[in-house]
Amino acid sequence: MPQQVPRLAAVFALAVVALLVARRQLIPDTFGAVGHYRAAAVTAIAARPVKYAGYQACETCHDQLAAKRLSGNHRGVGCETCHGPAAAHIEDISVKPQVPSTREFCVTCHAYNPSRPTGFPQIDPAAHNYPQACKDCHDPHAPVPPVVPGQCSACHAQIWRQKAVSHHARLACTTCHEADQRHKSDPRSMRPTKPVAREFCGQCHAQGSQATKAIPQIDLASHGVPYLCWQCHYPHYPEAR
Repeated sequence: MPQQVPRLAAVFALAVVALLVARRQLIPDTFGAVGHYRAAAVTAIAARPVKYAGYQACETCHDQLAAKRLSGNHRGVGCETCHGPAAAHIEDISVKPQVPSTREFCVTCHAYNPSRPTGFPQIDPAAHNYPQACKDCHDPHAPVPPVVPGQCSACHAQIWRQKAVSHHARLACTTCHEADQRHKSDPRSMRPTKPVAREFCGQCHAQGSQATKAIPQIDLASHGVPYLCWQCHYPHYPEAR
């Protein structure tokens, strides 16, 4: 028998013994009692002091502010998201909840970040009304912009910058997208339309179209069928691939 076999067997046996000892010493007694977790954790969590009261408790006294919040763009944001844990305030009204007053607090959610959903209100903190506090222009409970954005770049900065260096730079956004005016004040509920057929791009890029000859043109009946144009060409930067 090769010498390595007994050695490997000994190492394996030691590993099994160490695992059994660790299991006995480190794994809590209640682990696995009611599932693959420590059952006593429920009791431990329940024993911790209550810090959050819930928005329902806030509405008991602040019904007008609650109604304003529910009718505004912050309707999905709980009171304690901005004002902090309020259980102590509910027990004793002399304990005041926090009232955010700095730009840094609001930009936690509203600073420009391309990973955020399209249409989510975002700004460049260094350029947007610096150094004014956000609450000077926006009511935190119903933060409708005091001035409706005039250009798409106000919310779609990344797309705007990319389109500016592409062959579609001179096209207005409304060439391809139809947007209700309400989209500017409530972007997530009034979304712009998007082209859904190859023929839309074919208005400029199909052979025989009335577009200038400088625009690339293809045989729409055979080129890339059956795929939609934007499955191969990104519309905001439609360089050929």
